[in-house]
Formats: sequence, C-alpha cells, structure tokens
Amino acid sequence: MTEPPGTLPDTLTTARLRLPLISAEDAAGMLAGKRRLSWHRDYPTPRDQDAVAMVKADDPAASWGPRHLVRAGDGTTIGSVGFYGAPSAADDEVLEAEVGFGLVADARGFGAASEALVVVLAETDRLGVRVRAGVRPENSAALKVLARCGFTQLRGAGEDGTLVMIRPLA
Repeated sequence: MTEPPGTLPDTLTTARLRLPLISAEDAAGMLAGKRRLSWHRDYPTPRDQDAVAMVKADDPAASWGPRHLVRAGDGTTIGSVGFYGAPSAADDEVLEAEVGFGLVADARGFGAASEALVVVLAETDRLGVRVRAGVRPENSAALKVLARCGFTQLRGAGEDGTLVMIRPLA
C-alpha cells in the first residue's frame, strides 16, 4: 500500500508569480460569475470554473487543488494551475496526481505557464509524486509547456482524443 502524500504550501512563489490556493469562497464566487477587481477581465475562463467546481470548504486535500496564477508585479490574476485532487496510487503503485493549467489569452507567450508549472513540480518532486497531464493534440502551446517541464512519456489517449502525458519522478 502506498503512503498518502504530504501537503503543498498554501502559496507558492517564483520571481514573477504568486500561486495561492483558490479558497472555497473564491471558488463559489467564480462559479456564480462574480469577479474580484484584481482579476484580469477574461479571468476566470470556463476551464477555470470547471477546475474550481471541486473546491470544498474544510477539504483535507485542499492543498492539492487549483491555484490562482497571479503576476507578482501588478497583482493581476491571469490564470490558474493546480491539481484535480490529491494523488492516488497508479497501476504501478506510484503516487500520481493530474495537473492542469491555463492562462488568459493576453498572458500567453511570456513563460508564465512554464514558470508556474516548474514551481508546482518542485513540490511534487519533494513529496515523491509523479504527475500526469491531459492535453488536446492540437494544443501546441500546452504541449510545448509540458515538454519544457519534463513531461516525456505518452501514456495514451482518452476517449475524447486527449493525450495523457507523464512526467517521470526526478
């Protein structure tokens, strides 16, 4: 039996970004169509709303949930990154979690998604958790981000054609 993983910090940071967990209050607001003044005019996207639908108050696995992707310079929230729940044992008994990420269109092409994913992956490496990501084959930008971040294995494709990419443990 595989041991449960530890928790991730409430906020992760890089030189240019802050990645705070999305609170249950923010999640409820996002789902209700409410916005904060610090959010980019195009945030949240429908994909962000899908991700926050799983956020629950007092969830013991909350640190494995979605996070806002906030520019440190001006405090604008430009996207989200995070996991679709706590890690669980894969077929080979290695703990594995699925990550997702997305940016508003204005923020793409400046390395923010890669930078955010690198800091998140440093934490999963620390905890011994392998990471997978689902990506549409036509999403070349996301495929490039995944390649830059070490997703080198293709596990297969889902029924909808989504590729399942794996980042081996460091």
